[in-house]
Amino acid sequence: MSLLAPEDDPDGQPPLPFAAAADYARAVMALAREPLPASVQVAADQAYGPHRLQRFDVYAPAGARAAPVLVFWHGGGWTNGYRQWVRFMAPAVTRLGLLLVAPSYRLVPEHPFPAPIDDALDLLAALRQRLPAWGGAPDRLYLGGHSAGGHLAAMAALGRDGLRRRQVPDGAVRACLPISGIQDLHASAPAPGSLEARVYTHVLRGQSAAQDVVFSPLYWTAGCRVPFDLTVGERDSERVRRSNRRLLALLEAQQVPATWQELEGRDHFDTHLDLREPGHPWYRRLLARVEATA
Repeated sequence: MSLLAPEDDPDGQPPLPFAAAADYARAVMALAREPLPASVQVAADQAYGPHRLQRFDVYAPAGARAAPVLVFWHGGGWTNGYRQWVRFMAPAVTRLGLLLVAPSYRLVPEHPFPAPIDDALDLLAALRQRLPAWGGAPDRLYLGGHSAGGHLAAMAALGRDGLRRRQVPDGAVRACLPISGIQDLHASAPAPGSLEARVYTHVLRGQSAAQDVVFSPLYWTAGCRVPFDLTVGERDSERVRRSNRRLLALLEAQQVPATWQELEGRDHFDTHLDLREPGHPWYRRLLARVEATA
C-alpha cells in the first residue's frame, strides 16, 4: 500500500486550498506511516470498481467472525484525499471488535457529482459479498466519515432507493456517525474565495447551481429510519455547525434516533485527528450505537 505525501501524489491531486487543510493532510499521513499492532489484520487495495480510486482497505481484529463493520470515508473537499488518512483509526476501531473499511472514491472535478456518491453506494453493495472473507457481517454496517467524507456517509445512509437498486437490504445500514460533515451544499451568496464559493467553482463546476440541494443530505431525510449521531467541533465552520443542526432537526421530525455532540474547543480538523485517542467520546458513541442496534 502506498503512503505518499500529498505533494508527491502521482494522481495529480490539486493543491489543498488552505494552510490548515495542508497541515491536516500532513498530520494524518504521518499517522498513517506508524506501524499497526500485530492484532490488526490488513487487506489493502481491494477493488470495488474499475477506476484506480475505486479501492478500499480493510482492517480487521484477529479472529473476527460476523463482526460489525465501520465504513469511514476520508475528507478533502471532494477534490482531494486518500483512504490512508483513515488508517490511524484502525487500532481503536478493531479494539472495539469492529472491522474498519477505509475507501477511496472518484474525485471532482475530474469526476463530477454524483460520482463520489455513486461510489459510496457501489462500495456498500460490493461489501455485501466480500465482508465475510474478513470476518465482517454484511448486514451490520455503520457509516462514518470526516468533512466531505461525512457528507458521503450521510448521503449513503439516506440513499434508500440507490441501495435497494444495488440489492442492499433495508436495515443493513445500522447507523450513521458523520464527523464535521458538510450536510448542506447550498449557499445564497457565498463570499468569493470562501469554502462555500468553492462548492460552486470546483465541486459543482459545469453543473447547474440548483444541483447544490440535490446533493445535500438535508433534502433526503424524508422516510429515514437510520439512526444518526452527529459530531461537530465548537470551532467548526458556521456552515458545518448550522447544517448539522438543521439535519438533526429534520431527523427528529422523522422520529429517527439522532444525537448531537459538540467537541469543546475543537476545530474542523481536530475533530478527526483527535480520534487517535482510543478513549475518545466518538468511539464510545459508536460502541453504544453498535450495542443498541445489535
